[in-house]
Amino acid sequence: MDQKDENRQLCAGMYSKDAWGGAVEPHILVKFIKDTTEDDSDPITSLVIFEWKDYDLIGVLPTADSITKEYICDTESIENKFCNVNQTGEFIMAENATEISKNLLFTKAVHLKDPGLPINYAIKKTGYYCVGTTAFLPTDVQYTATVEFRNAYGELPAAQIAKLSFYGGITIVYAVIGAFWAFLYAQHRHDILPVQNYITAIIMFLIVEMLMTWLFYDYMNRHGSSIGSKVLMIVVAVLNAGRNSFSFFLLLIVCMGYGVVKHSLGKTMIYVRYLAGAHFVFGLIYSVASLTVTPETAGPLVLFVILPLAGTLTAFYVWTLNSLNMTMKDLMERKQTQKFSMYRKLWWAILGSIIIIFAFFFFNSFTFASASDPDFVPFHWKTRWFILDGWLNLVYLGDVVFIAYLWRPTANNRRFAMSDELAQDDEGFEIADFGAEEDDDEDPENAAAHRGDRTQPGQEGPRYDPAPANAPKPIPRESLDGETIFAVGEDGDRWSDDGSDDEERGKLVTKTPKDT
Repeated sequence: MDQKDENRQLCAGMYSKDAWGGAVEPHILVKFIKDTTEDDSDPITSLVIFEWKDYDLIGVLPTADSITKEYICDTESIENKFCNVNQTGEFIMAENATEISKNLLFTKAVHLKDPGLPINYAIKKTGYYCVGTTAFLPTDVQYTATVEFRNAYGELPAAQIAKLSFYGGITIVYAVIGAFWAFLYAQHRHDILPVQNYITAIIMFLIVEMLMTWLFYDYMNRHGSSIGSKVLMIVVAVLNAGRNSFSFFLLLIVCMGYGVVKHSLGKTMIYVRYLAGAHFVFGLIYSVASLTVTPETAGPLVLFVILPLAGTLTAFYVWTLNSLNMTMKDLMERKQTQKFSMYRKLWWAILGSIIIIFAFFFFNSFTFASASDPDFVPFHWKTRWFILDGWLNLVYLGDVVFIAYLWRPTANNRRFAMSDELAQDDEGFEIADFGAEEDDDEDPENAAAHRGDRTQPGQEGPRYDPAPANAPKPIPRESLDGETIFAVGEDGDRWSDDGSDDEERGKLVTKTPKDT
């Protein structure tokens, strides 16, 4: 902290020890750098530490009609009896502020030539705490102070501690998904499609990425900001860029029908890989730039980082949606209802994700429209991480689970992918219909009688022809499931090969004396 307007006040969320636990007592530590100037001056800086809900208790209005408060106890304020001589240089508090405040209000006039021991402000309740300073004597005095917001659980800021549990939990979820997928993959390892190998790779990649992200926040919580944490931050940025590129690549080839509709994409696969590689490079450049370039120093050159990434992202969106529509159209024309149903579900999943993203976008727009309100950060510091980062990971998780379920390994993977469903019309047909049309044209009455038409003359009911007396009894038919449909030359045939055919043939052609 120093005398500059943007550095005179620092605020941060703080959790009590009961909220997250920990080995130390949560506190705010303020240490002023001693002024070593050798003269007779006595520079003084005013200090106040408070919780945001008690902000209105700091300062007083000189009159009932005043708009601006008086904050510092100076000679004029003493004369107006807003404070006393012993409080010179401190912040003025409202009457009975100590009794009505929700947390401790601490103020002090710090003599820079002898600042004393660091000031330790204990945190008893969870809240949004601020440390404010201002020059008192002289009014342009320069000072420097360090402020540490120390939570009980570790070094991680309170606004980000929820990420530690979030990424730890989502890592476990991905690990469970990977275990189920590995079980199915091993069970049907001889019937795996190429696209399922890509899904296997991205599930493994997601487990590693989420684990590394959790390790980054855990390291930050244990050791604070250091060289090790910065290295882990770069690793996480690289993995995040790889995940985005790999995800768009997988979604695109799935929408093209790879592995289910098409066995190979040919040269198109090369172009898809080129696009994914370009998106990874541009995403990596963007991640590095976002870590090294601050908003204050960003200039027009930042467009050369954003525009290429936006171009590859747009190409992925357009190509993916167009490929999905073409695949669904092709399956519809070829009456592949089962495969069409799969891609129809995928279409609904993508549409649902887009709707959720846009819904959150508008929600965030309305939420951040009040970001200029001084109360915005103090009342949203616990949930800002989820609005900015958490919910996107949940949407992504849902999409991964859905696609993995649709394209999960099964016993009939290759049979389903390599075969086409027989296209059938809605009206259908029966075997008995073959040749019926010709018979109807030759003899309408007999045809009607054959169908059992009661309206034809001489027909009193459906035709029924009893079987001849010497007709062979019908052979009982067993279920054909799992049985051989055609069997030639097997032992135990119902028609033997020992001359029975000749005997039957002789009976049919030999005339008896009665016939002659």
